[in-house]
Amino acid sequence: MAGAWVLRSDLRTTSVVRSRILMGTELRLRIIGDDAEAMAKAADAALDRMFRVEQQLSRFTPDSDVSRLNAHGSVVPSQPDLVALLTTSQKLHELGDGVFDTTVQPLLDLYYQHQHRGRSLPSTREVEALLERVGQRALTVTPERVSFEREGMKLTLDGIGKGYVLERGLEVLQREGYRNVFLEAGGDLIARGRKPSGEPWTLGIQHPRSPGIWGRFALSGRSAERLTGADSEGERGTLARGLVSGCAVATSGDYMQSFERSRVQHHILDPRTGRSAPELASATVVATDAAWADGLATLVMTLGPQRGRDLLESLPDCEGCLITKNLDVVRTAGFHLL
Repeated sequence: MAGAWVLRSDLRTTSVVRSRILMGTELRLRIIGDDAEAMAKAADAALDRMFRVEQQLSRFTPDSDVSRLNAHGSVVPSQPDLVALLTTSQKLHELGDGVFDTTVQPLLDLYYQHQHRGRSLPSTREVEALLERVGQRALTVTPERVSFEREGMKLTLDGIGKGYVLERGLEVLQREGYRNVFLEAGGDLIARGRKPSGEPWTLGIQHPRSPGIWGRFALSGRSAERLTGADSEGERGTLARGLVSGCAVATSGDYMQSFERSRVQHHILDPRTGRSAPELASATVVATDAAWADGLATLVMTLGPQRGRDLLESLPDCEGCLITKNLDVVRTAGFHLL
């Protein structure tokens, strides 16, 4: 446990905050209520649940389902989480015409090896030689078994796993009856309800090229019609006026894991070329599900600003704010900064 403390805002409302290193980053969880002891137990239970899920989905845990799949080419899942997450991944794969792909790990390994050895980027020949090991269509998923159809394939859930893990923690808190909660881990977050003051959650978008916040937007407890566009005026709701309280936000960026100072090549690779798409510096996506938001942010980074915005506009309950490498901003109609 990295930290645990209680913040009191008045005599009736208390915030219990927990933090833990999980999924390679610091995970922070906050519950607002009136019983600090009960909230502390619920927070610990949520963190324990997220830890167990992460242990099955992490490629860094030797005996996880993902590690056993990568080592042997096939695995009988120990829990339903791997199949559930890969089912969502497949929907994103089809939605983006194959751009979202969980089998890019062989390519990432190549880039990491060059980076670790202080070498330049992989050559075109090296990249092309590994493309035959990439392809989500060569991944077979059933409730009984997950397997690769080609030799040398590897799975990574880095582009969607954090959101899924956060959702599992939220389930625990909701089961205990908590409605005002906030969970965040390395650019992915879930906000429910409101802050102790009654104000909406206000979030900042990281500036992709300098320390600090590029812009802010608010998440409030207004009805779901604001998000779905079924408000009284028949207009798509805006984040500035308040989004449904039950929403998730995910940001992907070229600054998070770059392979070179220019940030032209980074950890989000196009599975068709083995290189990073050249247009976007960051993509922030708001949706009702954290895994969906997480995966969409990864997908949009590769699609680019125009195709990415068009895709988000076509989906119900989604909004997005995309920042190009020239720091131009492309937003969906419903995403308004404060």
